[in-house]
Amino acid sequence: MRTNRIRTIAVAATALAAALSLTACGGEDKAMGTKPAGAADTATPTATGTDDKAQSDAPKAGEPETQTVPAEGKHAGGNGNGKKPETAPNEEAAPSIPACTPKNSTVKVSSVSRPINHLLLTVTNTGSTDCAAYYAPFLRFDDAQAVYPVLDDSKPQAVVTLSPGQEAYAGISLLGEPGQNEPVKSDNLGVIMVDKNNESKGESTLKLPAETYTDSLGFVTYWQSDVENALMF
Repeated sequence: MRTNRIRTIAVAATALAAALSLTACGGEDKAMGTKPAGAADTATPTATGTDDKAQSDAPKAGEPETQTVPAEGKHAGGNGNGKKPETAPNEEAAPSIPACTPKNSTVKVSSVSRPINHLLLTVTNTGSTDCAAYYAPFLRFDDAQAVYPVLDDSKPQAVVTLSPGQEAYAGISLLGEPGQNEPVKSDNLGVIMVDKNNESKGESTLKLPAETYTDSLGFVTYWQSDVENALMF
């Protein structure tokens, strides 16, 4: 009986020692980072930040979805400065109005009572379409080599356009202050019409009113839309 009890205690001690040995091994495995046999693999996420950013950018439940607004001036079709793209310089410009010339208009010169020492030049559109009285007429008294001076201060805000039958006017100042220059008598007046490039488009020769005198201080105005503007200088 005593022998059996000693054998039972020995067996129990051996089992306890075995259990303690296993527990110690398991703890060592855990400390060393080794996986116990039969343990399932667990995936470790890669620390790239990509998944976290994707999750932070994603709208949360119940929040409205937002869109990124491009910076000003960078919208599709723009040129980077927020302005509408300019017209290409090689695009064909709108056709201009033909100039009034001796072929589609007539010119006449007449005396006026006021102001003194002035004449009035009138151009009439005799054609079937509009024409424009560009700039000022070039004038030549008799056989003068130089054209008469043009008064720059008389330039209108816009080119005078004439429908068929309409008229435009230019004032001619004949003399400067009395005694400044010797007047010269003239009999004929050459009137040269010009185009939008200020180039000659033909000359008309008119008979001047009797006893017309000019000097080097006279001038002619730009074409005007009414008589008053033509004679106000």
